Amino acid sequence: MRWRSPLILITATLCACSSGAEDEEMAQQTTTQEAAADTMAMAMAAYDPASFDTISWDDPAAAVERGATVFRFSCQKCHGPNGEGDAAFVMNGDTLRPPSFHAADWAFAEDRDALREQIYIGTLDGMPHWGLEGLKYRDVDAVALYIQAELLN
Repeated sequence: MRWRSPLILITATLCACSSGAEDEEMAQQTTTQEAAADTMAMAMAAYDPASFDTISWDDPAAAVERGATVFRFSCQKCHGPNGEGDAAFVMNGDTLRPPSFHAADWAFAEDRDALREQIYIGTLDGMPHWGLEGLKYRDVDAVALYIQAELLN
């Protein structure tokens, strides 16, 4: 009977240690999620759709060209070269799976205003808040135009 006490003590200690690690991981995830929500709220507060009203392009081809450049440097690593969501970018140990721009139910295929807002604000699922990450409204407009005019055709 004497051998059971140390065994119970060791088992209880191991359980307490693993539970503590799990609690710490859950607390860290909660903190990360709260920070992401705060950042998204900041992006939403900063977003001004009227800023797009002042953007004009002398040449539509120049806008598409600028959008292609922005896409290559800012979007392609996650969305893939053709916008199919197949780039398999890894963030925080998880492979991101953004939606394909070519999916029949993709919400932004024909709504440029909503697409520009999405690009600027980002998502809680890993899409950067590009408006806070340094893309100017002109670049957001150009990449939205590029996605809709070139990648979807």
